[in-house]
Amino acid sequence: MPHSIVQRAQIVLACGAGETNTAISKRMGLTGMTVGKWRKRYRDLGPEGLHDELRPGRPRTYKDDKVAEVINRALESKPTDGSTQWTARSLAAATGISESTAHRWLQTFSLQPHRQKSHRCAEA
Repeated sequence: MPHSIVQRAQIVLACGAGETNTAISKRMGLTGMTVGKWRKRYRDLGPEGLHDELRPGRPRTYKDDKVAEVINRALESKPTDGSTQWTARSLAAATGISESTAHRWLQTFSLQPHRQKSHRCAEA
């Protein structure tokens, strides 16, 4: 289990044993507000309350099918400009995404299209 979940469970168990928020916070090196937060979340939501809530943020720009399309293109085809391998720049131009997004996706999926297949010169 992640450390955060274990720590929250320890807080709840200590609360169940009758310890005060102050005693728990001193023993665990936390603030009283943190202990109070997890005690209340557990009381209101049960064990599910020990997990982090979803946080607001910028919505995703691209759907999963677009990501899959770009990754498949990088792995299964060659650029149309005659190059032997994709670069983040050429992949971005061919798929209509930004260079930084293409680069980030290649890194996220640990893809190195130039290392996927070895090229050999034909022997005479």
